Amino acid sequence: MAFEFSAPHHLELADARARLHALGDYLGNKYGLTITWTGENTASVTGSYLVVTVQGTLELGEKTVTFSGKDPGMLWRGKAKDYLLGKIEKYLNPGTPVDSLPRR
Repeated sequence: MAFEFSAPHHLELADARARLHALGDYLGNKYGLTITWTGENTASVTGSYLVVTVQGTLELGEKTVTFSGKDPGMLWRGKAKDYLLGKIEKYLNPGTPVDSLPRR
């Protein structure tokens, strides 16, 4: 089963990209996830936190950010989606300056 969700954004691509890089730094520093940018607007996300394995792709589009990857399982699916979607929405909030976004 695929695990996929999207979040809309209203940012210029360069600003959205900088914010997603900040989010990648945060997830790497806080949870040990590996975020590898495989293209200008595409990142591979891998790792595990507690019992949840994270493996997928983050795609930045003109108006949306989409995560698609391995389903973490029925018990963790909702929590993982809520957490990741919440972080993406927080980091793409134009009211928050990119320099003030946590990276640790």
